[in-house]
Amino acid sequence: MRIGVFLVAAGFPGRAPGDVLRGTVEAIEAAERAGFDDAWIAEHHFMSYGVCPSAVTLAAVALGRTSRITVGTAVSVLSAQHPVALAEQAAILHHVSDGRFRLGVGRGGPWLELEVFGTGTARFERGFPEALDLLCAALNGGPVAADGEFFRFREVSMVPQARMSPVVACTSDGTVRLAAERRLPMLLGMHIGDEERAEMVAAYDAYAAYDVYATCDAAPAAHVGAALGHVADTTEQAVRELRESLPRWLWPGLAGYVPVDGRPPPRRDIPEYVDLLCRIHPVGSAEHCVEKIITTAARTGLRHLILMVEGAGDRVRTLENIARLGAEVLPAVRESLNPDSP
Repeated sequence: MRIGVFLVAAGFPGRAPGDVLRGTVEAIEAAERAGFDDAWIAEHHFMSYGVCPSAVTLAAVALGRTSRITVGTAVSVLSAQHPVALAEQAAILHHVSDGRFRLGVGRGGPWLELEVFGTGTARFERGFPEALDLLCAALNGGPVAADGEFFRFREVSMVPQARMSPVVACTSDGTVRLAAERRLPMLLGMHIGDEERAEMVAAYDAYAAYDVYATCDAAPAAHVGAALGHVADTTEQAVRELRESLPRWLWPGLAGYVPVDGRPPPRRDIPEYVDLLCRIHPVGSAEHCVEKIITTAARTGLRHLILMVEGAGDRVRTLENIARLGAEVLPAVRESLNPDSP
């Protein structure tokens, strides 16, 4: 069982973006000390929901400040950038970190970055498979060439070469099938519960059984599931803290998702959403968090969870949360799920 931290670089009111970014790196350093296996950084553009517009760049900083922990992107928005350029960046981090970097990619949404960066809504709507295949070919060491709808260029060598396999954020049956056909592990978001995750894992297995093709040579890693993780002396206290803090971030943050093509923006009942997150994820006393993680592993088959630890919106409380999860939750989970490990 692998357990990591998931950092959105959340722009809570009153916190300057620079402070949030420095705090994100500080949290990864704390996660390494606390015994977490990995840390994953989210990427968002032109919004306060997440103030990190380049997860690869911030991962590079974090890798330079750590020595053991794996650092990944959750995710780099593939629809807003060139897949070969992203593969080049990933290869650099792979080599200079001695293999401690993991690349997670996602289709993204119809948001402002498509307009600003010039990739357009067509890349979002139907270009993700083509971009993903190019990314995989480039990460498989190349050479790589393209003659498709969105990319056309002569064959080039990849320098430096790397042998890596990306993780793919999956939020629909279409992306599940895409990942399964390419034997790429899924990243499942924290907005869904155990039942839906289990259904997506089962769908992946069914699609993969057809053995259509695999673009990347590397064997797929276990799927990754994101969850909210927050520990306090009692479950009531943990839930109360997040009910107070999360709406302050979510109200303005989610408003930053601005579609570029006239479709209605996403809507959520924020208090209801916060209650859902607290109910389905490890939010509570240490004992409650341990039980939730073990139950999720049993119901879904997931053996890799990453916990969003910055829900309190406060630097000191985030560091305390990481330390307490490492001291009070991780050992009990590992003892239960990995009884033969040293």
